[in-house]
Amino acid sequence: MIGSIINGQERTTSENTKAVINPYNNEKVEEIALASRDDLEDAITNSFDTFHNTMKSLAAHERSDILRKTADLLEENTEEFAQTIVKEAGKPITFSRSEVGRAVQVIRFASEQAKHISGEVVPMDAAIGGEGRLGLVKRIPLGVVGAITPFNFPLNLSLHKIAPAIAAGNTVIFKPAEKTPISAHMLTKLFTEAGLPDGVLNLVLGTGKDVGEPLVQHDKVHKISFTGSLPVGRSIRKTAGLKKVTLELGSNSPNILFDDTDVEQAVKLLVKGAFAFSGQVCISAQRVYVQKNIYDQFLEQYVKQTNDLKIGNPKDEDTDIGPMISEEEAERAKQWIDDAVENGATIAAGGEQNGTILTPTIMTDVDKNMKIIAEEVFAPIVSVIPFDTEDQVVGFSNDSIYGLQAGVFTKDLDRALRVADSLEMGGVWINEISTYRQDNHPYGGVKQSGIGKEGVKYAVEDMTELKFIGMKLKQ
Repeated sequence: MIGSIINGQERTTSENTKAVINPYNNEKVEEIALASRDDLEDAITNSFDTFHNTMKSLAAHERSDILRKTADLLEENTEEFAQTIVKEAGKPITFSRSEVGRAVQVIRFASEQAKHISGEVVPMDAAIGGEGRLGLVKRIPLGVVGAITPFNFPLNLSLHKIAPAIAAGNTVIFKPAEKTPISAHMLTKLFTEAGLPDGVLNLVLGTGKDVGEPLVQHDKVHKISFTGSLPVGRSIRKTAGLKKVTLELGSNSPNILFDDTDVEQAVKLLVKGAFAFSGQVCISAQRVYVQKNIYDQFLEQYVKQTNDLKIGNPKDEDTDIGPMISEEEAERAKQWIDDAVENGATIAAGGEQNGTILTPTIMTDVDKNMKIIAEEVFAPIVSVIPFDTEDQVVGFSNDSIYGLQAGVFTKDLDRALRVADSLEMGGVWINEISTYRQDNHPYGGVKQSGIGKEGVKYAVEDMTELKFIGMKLKQ
């Protein structure tokens, strides 16, 4: 049994518990004690007090050292964390190890950034009457940050919130996804081992109703950073009040292949881009637009390489595709496939469901109003769509409520930059899949894909406030 960790103390006595289930074999991995609203209130009060009594006096070099030590400890325990992610999320072991490696890097970026949070001197005499005055602008921490994280990258996406928050001098209430709480519990203890004072990072294991909603609404919480679904993001936006929010929401990322694309390379990248972790990635390649004179060539190779993927136990080193997070999600995705077929779409590969396994699926002859195109599939489903002209494909790509990240493949630099400028996205990769993300670039969407930016430097900016200090000098 594991439970919430509040002010360094674990709480495992609860009226309500929940089993953590391995999505591949349906075996029980762990039992968690669910937090109550009283537990949440204790966590928030403790975080608020710790911010004022401890965190405000913790120097930048001390925060940096703690983060660096945490990164070192995580790196030393890579295999234990990776195996945990395999069990609780069903992510194949090679991808799980990669996630741990990225998580280590995120913490190290945050450790470096903690020492470089700077302000500026304002030239006060630029304004009439400003002579003899000095103006200083500094960045100060917000206070308590609520970090609400998803199941698909239970370690890395959590650290994209926690590490910048600590680097900036905040305290954190950490609410992980209910399906993947074990790695969150391990991570919280790792921070403590690295020397983080009790109360700076409080872990609350609970439901969205009992913990998530009141966390968002609480007056002593100064920012919410959330990654998850669009409906929940909309609710947070409505109920968060005047506190800051960062929302990383849905997407149906387009990838555009012009006729001068290296088809063989694009196929290889897009097999990974569409099907890594069974497509349960916010920026997974969901729509692939291919210029007509290379469409048949691309599709033939794409189908072949997709069918060659190995489906199986995520513990096995050679497994490419494991389970989806739950049978319910696999059934939902299969229904979307069936609905598309009933309305004229064709299954070019895959399309079969067995429990939590959905075979990697390529759809053709799709219509823009089908769910597999218009909404976020969050499953191993990709649609391949032909196009004629640049203007046409830009229109296709922008015809969406989402705008998170896109990929453009072409050898024509002018066209690449022109299209990148025309796409209504938070980020565009040229000759790279939409699914690629580095942990040091600004990451976030436009339209209904979200608000605010992650990427350590940019998250730190969002987790601080500008404070002006003016001084009238003696004449």
